[in-house]
Amino acid sequence: MTDSQRVLVYGASGHTGKFVVDEFLRRGLQPLVAGRSLSRLEQSEGLDRRAASIDDGPGLRALLRDVAVVVNCAGPFLDTALPLATAAVETGTHYLDVTAEQPAVQQLYRELDAAARSAGTVVVPAMAFYGGLADLLLTAVLGPGKSAAEAEIAVGLDRWWPTEGTRVTGARNTATRLVIRDGALVPLSAPAATGTWDFPEPIGAQSTVELPFSEAVTVNRHLEVGTLRSWLNTAPLDDLRDPGTPAPQAFDESGRSAQRFAVEVAVGSGPQTRRATATGRDIYATTAPIVVEATAWLLDSRHRGSGALAPGEAFAAADFLKAIPDADFEAVWH
Repeated sequence: MTDSQRVLVYGASGHTGKFVVDEFLRRGLQPLVAGRSLSRLEQSEGLDRRAASIDDGPGLRALLRDVAVVVNCAGPFLDTALPLATAAVETGTHYLDVTAEQPAVQQLYRELDAAARSAGTVVVPAMAFYGGLADLLLTAVLGPGKSAAEAEIAVGLDRWWPTEGTRVTGARNTATRLVIRDGALVPLSAPAATGTWDFPEPIGAQSTVELPFSEAVTVNRHLEVGTLRSWLNTAPLDDLRDPGTPAPQAFDESGRSAQRFAVEVAVGSGPQTRRATATGRDIYATTAPIVVEATAWLLDSRHRGSGALAPGEAFAAADFLKAIPDADFEAVWH
């Protein structure tokens, strides 16, 4: 691998990070693996291992000096995103992460857009199941017009086995969630709205609650949407809130769990409704082919522009969704 094609995964020892490393290897790329401690990377045999504390600016810059793309899988991203992305911009490295945290995305957009544009680099947070997938689906549905008076995003999970990282991030991220109303980001009203959504089987009809993730911020970044409502079915929230719910367990040799999901986007109403649906298995594992595909597009310059960008802004959404290399994943829109 030439230096211009080097990829580094920060947080490689975590649950999602391991899926990301495995996806790179499956595609014939040997990533550098990194994190805050070398000792946590001991299982990454045969791979170049590096370490730098997130509060060590010179160390982070040294970590990325010969790297083309860094994928940040180390949460909470409120703590890791800005320091690592700043080091990436300073070293001319493209940056991707997998955050679902709205404040972390806002911080990167606010702090690094101008610097990344000047450096000719790309900073794309939320390139993952939460955030990026919905952003890409909505972008594909809207097409060249990129605007809608109203849109809805619904996420359905048949269960949620949260990782330790998910629980730590949940405790860290206490900011009021934001929604799009009248084309602007505003706080989610309390109590949150509730409803129902008829997801594809095997999930089916579910009670839902309005619960936006990072997609509200990414959508507001590049699409003209008057009102965006983001729904999550309530049953997996009970799993998440129960401290006794176990972490994900491998269901097959790939390490994926048996969890099923559906993400749906609806624009308009009645016979004029335009829809997109993505289905698959294991929300953490599905993040890996999404962010690795984004890395591939950055390496061969299929991305659009520079700066701090939303997923559907950086990549041609419809083509990107069709290219995601995941046998368990299917996306359709009409």
